[in-house]
Amino acid sequence: MATSALARETVFALRRQIAKIEGTLPERLQAPAGAPVDAPRNPTADVTPQDPTADVPPKNLTIVRRGLAVAPPDAFLRTGAEGLDTALGGGLPKAALSEIHGAATRDAGAVAGFALSLVSLILKQGPRLPVLWIGTAEIFREAGFPYAIGLHRLFGIEPEQLLFSEAPRLLDALWTAEEAARMTALAAVVLEIRGSPQRLDLTATRRLHARAQSAGRPVFLLRQAGEPEPTAAPVRLVLSAAPSAPRQTIAGPLAGSIGRPAFTVSIGKSRTALPGQFTLEWNPDERSFEERRAGERRIRQERAENPVPVVSASRRGKDPAPASGAILAFAAVGSPAAGDQPSPGERAAHRRPRRAG
Repeated sequence: MATSALARETVFALRRQIAKIEGTLPERLQAPAGAPVDAPRNPTADVTPQDPTADVPPKNLTIVRRGLAVAPPDAFLRTGAEGLDTALGGGLPKAALSEIHGAATRDAGAVAGFALSLVSLILKQGPRLPVLWIGTAEIFREAGFPYAIGLHRLFGIEPEQLLFSEAPRLLDALWTAEEAARMTALAAVVLEIRGSPQRLDLTATRRLHARAQSAGRPVFLLRQAGEPEPTAAPVRLVLSAAPSAPRQTIAGPLAGSIGRPAFTVSIGKSRTALPGQFTLEWNPDERSFEERRAGERRIRQERAENPVPVVSASRRGKDPAPASGAILAFAAVGSPAAGDQPSPGERAAHRRPRRAG
């Protein structure tokens, strides 16, 4: 019995030590049965050590998100997709490091588009501060830069609000991200990394997460074509592009058209949620995400009610348009046409030498 009680006390002491390191309030952890609670007490309280109720934890216990001592309603960034927000316990944490992972290089556009969507949500809620996008020369050479016109049309981001920092080495990019993460003059910091570099370890991500918590600003870590490795980010989302649904019109879905941008989002790691997969569509007009599941049911229902297309397909008539011939930027090489020859009076003028002066 003594050995069992000692083992329980040791386990609970380790749990409390881990909770202190991770930032969880220790007084909100429930002690196992028979284990003592060494939480600090008020010395003026009328509770003596001999009181049998002194070590009984409160009945209404609250388990808070790790790393956040208090979780107010505005502590999370809601995407607008109820399924994903509910699975994440309210959304993505604002003052934290969030990892957005792309398994292959071809997913770089989807990962960047999803990150820009999150930035659009942040700018929509608060002051329109600039956003710093940090990356190495390798990632910008491979994935490119966002399109300025697309920033404004799809995300409502002005080109001058998105600042880029191209670092020659990963060490320089990490240093720039750590210095920028502590600045409150930025709405968010985006760090884009390619592959699985050795310097992007648990220690480096802990520093980024701590700076984000101190400044109260989000830091998004974009991992392109890398293996999932341990990081200090509370949430890891795995992104890939999803097929776009047909564009919706008054008469129903327009066959052969391309609708809103879509993403397949998988919860790879979360301290409060179970793994799950969602298909989200970005609404550029409302600046919010919508789940594809409800939209697919609506599309299937409309197709069942209207099985034929609104506009019939074109058919070959009796007077088809003539086929277009070869189109050249310049005239074909050869003798000019008869109408292009100079007149006899112009030929003599052409042969006369040009006067000087």
